[in-house]
Amino acid sequence: MLKIGIIGCGKIAQVRHIPEYLSNEHAQIIAFHDRTRERAEKLATKHGGKVYQSYHELLEDREIDAVSVCVANHLHARVTIDALQAGKHVLCEKPMATTIEDCEAMVVTAKTAEKKLVVGHNQLLTPAHKRAKALIDQGLIGEILTFRTTFGHGGPENWSIDPGPGTWFFDKEAAAMGAIGDLGVHKIYLIQHLTGQRITEVTAKLTTLNKKGSSGQPILLDDNALCIFGMESGIVGTMMASWTYYGAEDNSTILYGTKGIMRIYDHPQYAIAVTLKSGESIYYDLESIQTNEEQSKSGVIDTFIESILEDKETELSGEKALDSMRAVFASIESAQTNKTTKVV
Repeated sequence: MLKIGIIGCGKIAQVRHIPEYLSNEHAQIIAFHDRTRERAEKLATKHGGKVYQSYHELLEDREIDAVSVCVANHLHARVTIDALQAGKHVLCEKPMATTIEDCEAMVVTAKTAEKKLVVGHNQLLTPAHKRAKALIDQGLIGEILTFRTTFGHGGPENWSIDPGPGTWFFDKEAAAMGAIGDLGVHKIYLIQHLTGQRITEVTAKLTTLNKKGSSGQPILLDDNALCIFGMESGIVGTMMASWTYYGAEDNSTILYGTKGIMRIYDHPQYAIAVTLKSGESIYYDLESIQTNEEQSKSGVIDTFIESILEDKETELSGEKALDSMRAVFASIESAQTNKTTKVV
């Protein structure tokens, strides 16, 4: 039985990490820390476990085998590295960190400490994305030529544990990046996984169209990100991440191949809809993807626990996340310079 500590007891911890640990027979949550102590105390009272005044005190507990890092973006690297050096396996929320140097340092520290580092890129584990990957690898739609992938909803202020314009997601110091880091990184990770190719160059437009902070002034982070990606083989496609989709959440991906088109989470009824060049249509009725309003088991916790118990790397490892973070930072650079940026 792995003993788990939760560092950061906000919304993502409460609706995804904690319930999924509780449903895993190989995990037991025994420790909580949050900067708002009352929040941690409520969870400890509800689920059992000890509350720690600081995350450093929590990491000193030798009984704890692994931790979930669910703090604000700017703290991901610091807390993760401290946890790894304290001998804990780490599941870190995305985005991995706020600089590529910090991301790389996290991976190096995990290797040195011989501990697992997993990043919460849950989209790879959804039923439709897993099936789509298998169908693509089987050649159902032929060679992929282009794609369009989107992730948009009404914004994190509706999701945050402290809802409203004062959410840390709108604080440039705490979040460091907006929709590109919150939503775009998911689709960047996904499209590289589905195509089996790295993003090698990006032309991006990051902008603030509508979101305002507590002062009533526009936030200093992007609430919309539009990127054109070039892949290793010459594939070109687009990615849209938005906090201003004021209606149904859009989490769709469309792949255009030499033999047909695959729509994932785009059809009103079917999770995957394929239209072949021959005119044949194929539909796959699979579980719907998670939304902020409708939660389902992501599989991230189970993958993390399995990676520790079986001592194996997964598609969610910190090392595999590096390519996605490089594309995120290249997108930010492209938007700032108004130039196409190589991903290195």
